[in-house]
Amino acid sequence: MSRWDADVAVIGLGAWGAAALWQLASRGVDVIGFESRKPGHALSSSYGGSRMFRTTCLEHPGLVPLARRSLELWQRLQDEAGQRLFFPGGGLLIGPEAGVIVGGTLRAARTHGIEVRSMGVAELRERFPQHTGVPGHHLAVWEPSAGILRAEDSVRAATGLAGIVGARVYTDTRVRAVKAVDGGVVLRTAEGESRVRRVVITAGSWLSALVGALPLETLRMPLTWFRPVVTDGSFELDRFPVFMRETEEGPVLWGNGTEGGHEVKLGLEGYGPGARALDPEDDGERALRPEDWTDLARMLPGRLPGLEELPAKAAVSLFTRTPDGQFVLGALDGDPRVVVAGGCNAHGFKHATGIGEALADLATGRIPEVPLDFLSPGRFGGRVAANASSMESAL
Repeated sequence: MSRWDADVAVIGLGAWGAAALWQLASRGVDVIGFESRKPGHALSSSYGGSRMFRTTCLEHPGLVPLARRSLELWQRLQDEAGQRLFFPGGGLLIGPEAGVIVGGTLRAARTHGIEVRSMGVAELRERFPQHTGVPGHHLAVWEPSAGILRAEDSVRAATGLAGIVGARVYTDTRVRAVKAVDGGVVLRTAEGESRVRRVVITAGSWLSALVGALPLETLRMPLTWFRPVVTDGSFELDRFPVFMRETEEGPVLWGNGTEGGHEVKLGLEGYGPGARALDPEDDGERALRPEDWTDLARMLPGRLPGLEELPAKAAVSLFTRTPDGQFVLGALDGDPRVVVAGGCNAHGFKHATGIGEALADLATGRIPEVPLDFLSPGRFGGRVAANASSMESAL
């Protein structure tokens, strides 16, 4: 009998972990996946119905190649799943020309040769009259390659496909500790132990519980959906596409039109006063409060008139962020047995398929197709190790 239960385990089947599981299983790797709840659950960073996809990644120049590769893999995922997951209706980036949103978008477009088109406020008002109150000196950038991704559907599709091609998936099973041993890793759950040659840890807000020394902070992220006052179709996705809009006060307003049974989804970059650091085990912090939507609701009459005053639906999701706003992805302390990915910083969903491929590469000893060294866990300094609380030793 083999001493190993599988070649690779993936801990945490949110968007990144599900994509890694799908990639590994598709390659014929003997892989098992662990999810503490059900794939697509409401507490993960992948919750919320939709996510923006854009190629003009203003957060870091190294993310544009990852976005391009991710788009190829999103198309492959939806083809294999036989389910539409990506809706490429284009997207709007609005703000001052030298601002974070428009300035960063234009720089990314120039550097990487991405097709975009700028328009002044007059043209913006004509094409997208839902947007009002945009100052005359602001610009709008139209990115044809942008669109939205179905969030939970994508997670379930990747997990389901992985199972079809051989992955073993354990839901409602929480991995509580990881221990490096000679030649592999031991994972401990309430049900017992699993021994694998390598592990990929994509545990989202619970990553710090398994991996020590990473500077990750978990925040609550309010999500809100608003119903149009008049059902004339003006706020449907094809007429009100996904957008990011830098306001004169500073906060970035983002959202997309109605689609897939969801109302108009809106939020504030920075997540408003309802965002704060928390312990993901504290269920009380996930309770909704009026402060989760009041600042946003006050902004709407002057910027997106035609929506009801109160949200039709609201929820609280969780996500992790890092000090520099970039993801964490790579082997822990250079040890190929343990690969981690986290710190989505609320802009990581669009890259999920590309990150899944990179994680599968690292877990099988390959060099990722897209260079991602700038995301290495080692960039923060110090030695990072698997958390072996209640265990005898760690990496």
